[in-house]
Amino acid sequence: MIRTTELDALPVREAVAALLSALDAHGAAVLCAPPGTGKTTLVPLVLAGLVGGGERRRVVVAEPRRIAARAAARRMAWLLGEPVGESVGFTVRGERTVGPRTTVEVVTTGVLLQRLQRDQELTGVDVVVLDECHERHLDADTVAAFLLDVRATLRPELRLVAASATTDTAGWARLLGDVPVVEAAGVAYPVETVWAPPTRPVRPPGGISARSAGGGMRVDPAQLTHVASVVRRALVERSGDVLCFLPGVGELARVAGRLDGVDAELLQVHGRAPAPVQEAVLTRAAHRRVILATSVAESSLTVPGVRVVVDSGLAREPRVDHARGLGTLVTVRASRAAGRQRAGRAGREAPGTVYRCWSEAEDGRLPAYPSPEIRLADLAAFALQAACWGDPDASGLALPDPPPAGAMAAAREVLTAVGAVDGAGRPTPRGLRMARMGLHPRLARALLDGAAALGARPAAQLVALLSEEPPREYGDDLATAWRAARSGGDAYAGRWRAETRRLERAVGDAAPASRASNADGARAPGRSPGSLPDDAAAGLVAALAFPERVAKAKGAGAFLMASGTGAELGEGSRLRSAPWLAVAVADRAPHSASARVRLAAVLDEDSARTAAAHLLTSGEEVRWENGDVVARAVERLGAIELVARPLRDPDPGSVRDALLDGLRTEGLDLLRWSPDARALRARLGFLHRTLGGAWPRVSDDGALLERADDWLEPELSRARRRADLARIDAGQALNRLLPWAGGEAARLDELAPERIEVPSGSRIRVDYTAEHGQPVLAVKLQELFGLAETPRVAGVPVLVHLLSPAGRPAAVTADLASFWQGGYRAVRAELRGRYPRHPWPEDPASAEPTRHTNARLRR
Repeated sequence: MIRTTELDALPVREAVAALLSALDAHGAAVLCAPPGTGKTTLVPLVLAGLVGGGERRRVVVAEPRRIAARAAARRMAWLLGEPVGESVGFTVRGERTVGPRTTVEVVTTGVLLQRLQRDQELTGVDVVVLDECHERHLDADTVAAFLLDVRATLRPELRLVAASATTDTAGWARLLGDVPVVEAAGVAYPVETVWAPPTRPVRPPGGISARSAGGGMRVDPAQLTHVASVVRRALVERSGDVLCFLPGVGELARVAGRLDGVDAELLQVHGRAPAPVQEAVLTRAAHRRVILATSVAESSLTVPGVRVVVDSGLAREPRVDHARGLGTLVTVRASRAAGRQRAGRAGREAPGTVYRCWSEAEDGRLPAYPSPEIRLADLAAFALQAACWGDPDASGLALPDPPPAGAMAAAREVLTAVGAVDGAGRPTPRGLRMARMGLHPRLARALLDGAAALGARPAAQLVALLSEEPPREYGDDLATAWRAARSGGDAYAGRWRAETRRLERAVGDAAPASRASNADGARAPGRSPGSLPDDAAAGLVAALAFPERVAKAKGAGAFLMASGTGAELGEGSRLRSAPWLAVAVADRAPHSASARVRLAAVLDEDSARTAAAHLLTSGEEVRWENGDVVARAVERLGAIELVARPLRDPDPGSVRDALLDGLRTEGLDLLRWSPDARALRARLGFLHRTLGGAWPRVSDDGALLERADDWLEPELSRARRRADLARIDAGQALNRLLPWAGGEAARLDELAPERIEVPSGSRIRVDYTAEHGQPVLAVKLQELFGLAETPRVAGVPVLVHLLSPAGRPAAVTADLASFWQGGYRAVRAELRGRYPRHPWPEDPASAEPTRHTNARLRR
């Protein structure tokens, strides 16, 4: 029996007529309705004609999360007075409850994506509702783009509704073809905001977790302690259930531990929570509850009894480290839009309160909306979906944000490596099969090739472990975790068994190696399918999924992954003695060169070569290493050196390149620089700065090395090692850079003389080494008597350092005439008593220049 009273009470009813008119006129519309208005429950029922008496239509509602899909279907079925599976059903990964009379089907966006790949026309479907599109999940953006393509080319009559709980609707309206935005004013109960920042500073959110799927990032324990204290405060100050938002499953458990002893039932809700827990959260209780939740509770769900929200202000976003081949998650500050969504949970049923664990001043600095996942995430799965859709570079898809070019290029590399696409980016038959498995392409590759090597069941079991990381108490050894899951009776083991059954059906009985479509094959050498022990089987499957993470031991629990990143095991791990590892999950702290292994399996070299065959390279390596040229024939697995032997006759061109690398690394001092050679370089540098033109730039090593062909040949081509460089006369080589062709080289001694003759007859060396200053002439003062004008080189007056008889600077001037008239008197007064044996005439202009003492002069 339809619950008419409850349906009539839903605020979105006032917007239904406008929505139907918009769909009749445009075929698509954006529905903006606050949380709790009934957009997820009433609107699909009206569109399907199940309430309101309209025309019967088949409606598919896409939700971003499994928990929301199940809850929405149950709520709609309850409103109709029916069990789930009658008029309203749902399909999520591994679970389907629909019947022959089902008119409204709630699915996850991932399920709808798979369905579109199998049937682009969505045969039999009349309306698609994309719920919570403001969350900008990658699957939801992709589904929207595919549906717009379907409407434009195959089924213009297919109706499309983008439903959002925020006011960020203008972009979606443009994307759907400038369609109307229908707004529903909710009956939102007032929610009081209490600002509750920590009393002491806490470290900002951060830390990076590199992994295959999911995981915990570092949050300052002091922050979690503060959140727990705010929950305790809320229990005292307010009535009703408390809903506390935290970034991840690990934080839920840690805050739950800090709330031990509170007078309320503690529940933890997240996407992987057991079904009974999820149902308990969504069922009204007679006792008081504290519900610790991740972002799954932000939207789509009404949690009955909640009057208080405690918001940690933290969220999780994906990142990709393409250089290391590691997917990552980071803890970030939640956006203001997410904060509004979370606060709204407190005002669904009555006036409520939100305690925000940050200051009001900080709130204004938060991002307005969450970052679109397409800008941040690993795009391998998206790229495969786009390729299977017929648009390998996704350039023709109407996406809210285009995929970053670098991320798409990295995704193409992954897809090529696993055999999912060809050289042009088109999907292979293997790739088409992988796209329909509901797995990341890496895991689909591990399932297909692992089944060929081990049989379908063990491969499915191991891939199920990799697709949802096992609890930390299972340990860091994948084989041990596999045994624990097989014998376990906990909630994780139950979900693992269900996913194993799904994967086993997806792959079929692919035990014979001939069933695998991978050209390089994954069958372990010399073994029949299914005959590998647990350790070896776990290592092979993990390596097939993450070939860049196969790792070779370096000693003391340290390993080098094929990606070039170091990996370290914790103390006490039984894996520390393994010669090879297949790393499945690893945490890498910011600015750390090495990753910390969280989950891995023992591997052997043969399996590493098989799984990472595309990373195998062999050839001659000639490089500058440890201060000299090293020439070897090397076989590598990515960054891991497998075999190396010395080369007796390396390629001369490669040797030359290595020597140039050495000169770049250690500098031109590897050559033989005599004093005359250094002086010549300084003189040329001065002329380049002063006159430019044909005079070469030689002052920095980089400029000289750019012209190595012009001045270091043929000596460089004849060199074979460091010692040969030390025999190259740098001065003689530099002469090749002089501007001989135009004749300017002949004027070198005229323009930048090596020495200048002073009045005493001495020939004094000019110092040109001051990089940006004047040439320097350091000469004893008495040798310049009678010289009125400062000497010049290339038109530039030299900087004269006037020395005492002991050779110490007495004065510095670039204007000798002024010095003789003024500064000389002060120098004479200071020094003639100290050096009485040397001449100190009152009139230096008329005195005889000399480099001798008075006694020598008298003789």
